[in-house]
Amino acid sequence: MSTTTAVRLEVGPAPVAAAVGVPSRPRRGGAVWRSRLVRLSAVLAAIAVWQFLTGNDIRLWIRFDTLPTVTETLRALRTQVGTETFYLDLGQSLIRILTGFGLAALIGVTTGVALGRSRWFADIFGPLTELARPIPAIAIVPVAILLFPDDEAGIVFITFVAAYFPIMVSTRHAVRALPTLWEDSVRTLGGGRWDVLWRVVLPGSLPGVFGGLSVGIGVAWICVVSAEMISGRLGVGYRTWQAYTIVDYPGVFVGIITIGVLGYTTSAAVELLGRRVTRWLPRVQEVAK
Repeated sequence: MSTTTAVRLEVGPAPVAAAVGVPSRPRRGGAVWRSRLVRLSAVLAAIAVWQFLTGNDIRLWIRFDTLPTVTETLRALRTQVGTETFYLDLGQSLIRILTGFGLAALIGVTTGVALGRSRWFADIFGPLTELARPIPAIAIVPVAILLFPDDEAGIVFITFVAAYFPIMVSTRHAVRALPTLWEDSVRTLGGGRWDVLWRVVLPGSLPGVFGGLSVGIGVAWICVVSAEMISGRLGVGYRTWQAYTIVDYPGVFVGIITIGVLGYTTSAAVELLGRRVTRWLPRVQEVAK
């Protein structure tokens, strides 16, 4: 490929974004803070309702009088935060989720691109993924116990399986949905298969990839906690189940809240990374009222 052609092929995301739309202006600072205030108010209102229903022993169709109050849960949280076990559980769950999710992201994106681009790979590997995809990851706990010599590897495997399929499917659909005009343009300029892959397929499929990563991290948390409850020795899920077995309901709610905060934090990190990587994409402008 000539030097002139190579220069002409230097088409980055910015020109593509300019072709499909005009990037919107960032929201004004007042609108951002107003949005954050509304979100915080919604959380505080939910906590207030929880305290009202449990503190007054409200019994409607749902028996709120059997649940711990906000103050009881906060006392249990303060007690657990002061122990070393709480941080050991946090660290163990994070190691499991990051390991399983990291493997799922790497393999899921790779196979998703291959399924979207290669007819032979789709014919060979595609039917296997479609047969395995409907099986809940938590249902393979007995298989993981048989396959791996220790519980730790089995839990990571379950987490990997849970996150893999959303990532793979989203990547595959994103690759297949790319306009053929982009690929034709690169080939017309003299680009080969690798040029199409690096300059069209990977940048163009990034929104779909990060959509799958966002879903995958949430599903991974569901399954890692469930696996910890069944066969774990440490972890937030294991500790939550232990609290239930000894009728420590405030401890159960501490585990639930901890899982929610961890899931929200990791999902927000994935979405933030996705926004950083796809800054060249046009955004839907949010009009401040």
